[in-house]
Amino acid sequence: MTKFSTFALLVSFALFTSCDFIKNTFTYKDKTENFVEALMDKNYDECINLMATDHETAKKTNRDSLKFGLDQFRAVIGSNFGDGNFEYTFMNAEKKRSTIAAENTPPNTTLAHIEFSNGKNIGVFQILFDDTSNKIINIHTLDVKAEKPNMLLFWLFGILPLAVLLFNIYVIRQIRKSNLTRKWLKYLAVIVLNVPAISYAAVDGLSYKLLNFQILFGVGFSFMGYLGSVWTFGIPLGGIYWLWKLHQQKNLAFITKSTSQIIPDSHEKTTENM
Repeated sequence: MTKFSTFALLVSFALFTSCDFIKNTFTYKDKTENFVEALMDKNYDECINLMATDHETAKKTNRDSLKFGLDQFRAVIGSNFGDGNFEYTFMNAEKKRSTIAAENTPPNTTLAHIEFSNGKNIGVFQILFDDTSNKIINIHTLDVKAEKPNMLLFWLFGILPLAVLLFNIYVIRQIRKSNLTRKWLKYLAVIVLNVPAISYAAVDGLSYKLLNFQILFGVGFSFMGYLGSVWTFGIPLGGIYWLWKLHQQKNLAFITKSTSQIIPDSHEKTTENM
């Protein structure tokens, strides 16, 4: 197999894997929504149909005991978030691999987090899905209850990261046009040296990390529901430094040019006087 064929195979595999993952994210959200709607309607038989009761971890579960557990789960949701009419947002899905066995997801399963909102407050469902049937193995709410944030402030804050991104791109363009040597080192400094990092989360608000580097042109962005929506930017120290150095270089070139023009003029005047 040629190198090109191997590369093409890897790209094709990545694309198919990505498409499959995107398809599953919609499946996880829809399955969660259908399950919770049936739960809040006390349609526990439908809930059980949406669960992976054939999975190894659920084979010994008694149906009546499962219904009793579902009724208790419904009471917890109702007491904290009301009796339904939720909006759902997919946050993430993962397969945990850790040296600590208890933290791993079981084989052939995926752990997903779905944010839900009653219009005033938001919470998070954590659901373990069976990869074979895409049905629910278990579901519970995380210890999260927050007020629905004002997203206008979040999007307005995005002006600052955008300004940092444009500034760093501008500095890189100036470096490219200059006569500096080893330009790739200067590019790297502009891209990497963005510290400290300042963040604004839609729910938690403003924060900063003194030694956190933003290595992608100084900007980070996440948009996964309200709880997972975060803007981050780093102070562009690398860009500021190299823009200052370029400015110094231009000033030095201007002074040198001006001096070279003045000296001949003075020489000509001395000759005329003689």
